[in-house]
Amino acid sequence: MRALPHIIRKEFRQISRNKVMLPLLFLMPILQLMVLSYAADFEVKNVNLVVVDLDKSSTSQRLITKFTASDYFTLVGSFESTALAMQEIEKENADLILCIPKDMAQDLDKLMPVNVQLLLNAVNNQKAAIASNYSLQIIHAWNTDRFKDMTLPPGVLPLTVDIRDSYWYNSQLNYKTFMVPGILAILVTMLTAFLSSINIIREREMGTIEQLNVSPITKFEFILGKIIPFWIIGMLVMSFGLVVAYLLFGITVSGSLFTLYAFLAVYLVAILGIGILISTVTETQQQAMFITWFCIVIFLLLSGLFTPVDSIPEWAKILNLFNPIKYFVEVMRMIMLKGSSFMDIRHHFLVMVGFAIVYNVMAIRSYSKTSG
Repeated sequence: MRALPHIIRKEFRQISRNKVMLPLLFLMPILQLMVLSYAADFEVKNVNLVVVDLDKSSTSQRLITKFTASDYFTLVGSFESTALAMQEIEKENADLILCIPKDMAQDLDKLMPVNVQLLLNAVNNQKAAIASNYSLQIIHAWNTDRFKDMTLPPGVLPLTVDIRDSYWYNSQLNYKTFMVPGILAILVTMLTAFLSSINIIREREMGTIEQLNVSPITKFEFILGKIIPFWIIGMLVMSFGLVVAYLLFGITVSGSLFTLYAFLAVYLVAILGIGILISTVTETQQQAMFITWFCIVIFLLLSGLFTPVDSIPEWAKILNLFNPIKYFVEVMRMIMLKGSSFMDIRHHFLVMVGFAIVYNVMAIRSYSKTSG
């Protein structure tokens, strides 16, 4: 192992001499974290609302005002019939139609049920579902307020519904609080995976791989010397990312930093092992980057960063068992938001240790070294 420090020193010198590499290592992840955390926001706002008010009463007007007073709805038109309103949805000018039936106020005064219709543009099914949920909450609040103001006949009890929500771990329901830990995990993964996947290929294209092959070092020392520099860089990038998350978004690590970095240390070994494995079986940097991108995209879409893992098909859940990014995203959110302890993530930790061993053993075995 005497040659290991020299290999590590050589790697850091190569990185420092590359004028493109240094900004790539530190500036790019920080900028991506800032941009993606603001852009990757699944909160639905500015829902274009069209109203068909057949009642034209003060009661219906109060319901419409309830919608327009919300930050989520923008009134873009009012029509006399549903058919005319539907044309706005077909033209993509409207997302939601609120249809208020005729004689609604009179029926409500008589304590008769009234059907208020909601027609939604479900091309974007997620937006439609969230807009529907917003609408139902507004209608419920309007109905509750109306009953409080009514003078009911003797013997008729007013409608009293008291709903109090308590949201744990993200009390303000801020989507950035949910997204930042996951995005930080993805950025660290992409950076270390891409850099390690082109490492050995770059040595081969530069012509320096032959000098390493004839040097008196083992394959284990060679692979370890390639992993350690990028492992250190991954640790530093994560640290910078946590500082940015605190300064820009006010997101802190609720759990133990030691637990977070302990898992990160093993995770980086696994990801770097995948990158080195790709680098040993490809012939050009383009091939290595293409294969790495192919794997990262699949792992990313199945990781639960944007969509819940529970909603994916059963066959994808089986495939997801071998997805290291999925475990890292879950651990980041568990430790940063929930304050989970090591015992809470011990299953994820053991799985990651297995990934690290398997991928690095494969990388060592796949590297062909000719002794001088």
